[in-house]
Amino acid sequence: MLNYIISLVLGIFFGFSLNKAGLTKYNKIVNVFRFTDMAVLKFMMTALVVSMGGLYTLRGLGLVTFPAVPATYLAGNAIGGLIFGVGMALAGY
Repeated sequence: MLNYIISLVLGIFFGFSLNKAGLTKYNKIVNVFRFTDMAVLKFMMTALVVSMGGLYTLRGLGLVTFPAVPATYLAGNAIGGLIFGVGMALAGY
């Protein structure tokens, strides 16, 4: 139960920081797809690098174990990507 609470708090913090940085505004998202504003990509890459560094540090200390990676379902990923892309296009993003 504690893991769920920690995950919820971290998710709320991440969403708050996205909102505070202005990355939830329509113009910011559209400008990413127009390749004129890379703020969203920079923010997400920073978040990925920081979380990756933290996870590997915790793994090195023996506090976290990484699960085995399951096989990829290519057809399912392709269909899911198409559905997501069509949804984004229809939503106007």
